Amino acid sequence: MPAQRKASASRDRILILLDSDPQPSVFDQVVAVDAGVHHLFAYGGVTVDQVQALVHGAIFTRGAKDLRHTAIFIGGSDVATGEAMLQRVTGSFLGPLRVSVMLDANGANTTAVAAVLAARRHLNLDGLKVVVLAGTGPVGQRAARLLAREGAIVALASRSRQRADATSEAINAALGDRRVNACEVADESQLRRALADTELVIAAGAAGVQLLPQSVWTGSSSLKLAIDLNAVPPLGIEGVQVTDKGEHRDCTLTYGAIGVGGTKMKIHTAAVTGLFDANDRVLDAEQLYELGKQM
Repeated sequence: MPAQRKASASRDRILILLDSDPQPSVFDQVVAVDAGVHHLFAYGGVTVDQVQALVHGAIFTRGAKDLRHTAIFIGGSDVATGEAMLQRVTGSFLGPLRVSVMLDANGANTTAVAAVLAARRHLNLDGLKVVVLAGTGPVGQRAARLLAREGAIVALASRSRQRADATSEAINAALGDRRVNACEVADESQLRRALADTELVIAAGAAGVQLLPQSVWTGSSSLKLAIDLNAVPPLGIEGVQVTDKGEHRDCTLTYGAIGVGGTKMKIHTAAVTGLFDANDRVLDAEQLYELGKQM
């Protein structure tokens, strides 16, 4: 009987949460439990230099055939640190001694994926003219990257031309294409010029920051869809409600943060569950997007 209990325990699903914030995210832990994780090891205040030891603790304790029952989730509010942690995690694997890993620091990946999937439900993304407001932020960068991969022509907008230039160049270099263009929107006149002929606008700014006044986007003859990912008033796009989910407002379809949030949660939960299907999955924005399309 003890041997049977030991064998059963080796097949329990273990998720190791690496969070750069002092306290591991309650949100990420709740989703992990809802995704069917049996044991959750949550570490807060994790630095990049500490990652390798934690990874080795995961890959050296179970036999190779049981490693698919262990996985790593990278969270935290600092997305750049999360990206560095992902590189350190994958760099710490030793041949077949590896586990699946998912990056969703600050929810940036799942939020961007859900926004692009919402656009995909209504519009053909190939050749679509898009403006991503706050495009230099973590969600904006990922949304721009995913849209460009689908063939959209993306204006990556920021109040800082320098930041917009640098971010656009980085995305284009990664894609091997030039579908992302920098766009400065420091005042209302620049906003109006940016939105001329635009078919889709996504506001991916910080909570409580209005990026697009209603007077600028209402009455547009070209704008087909507006997606606001800010749930904290004042909302990012004035006139869009946080619960909008394909609502018609002034001849434009609109989505608010909660309207997009249902899809985000489904992707997050399904992705965590899928980590345990194999021991070699690396889920970043592109992989989560493919998962969302299948769903």
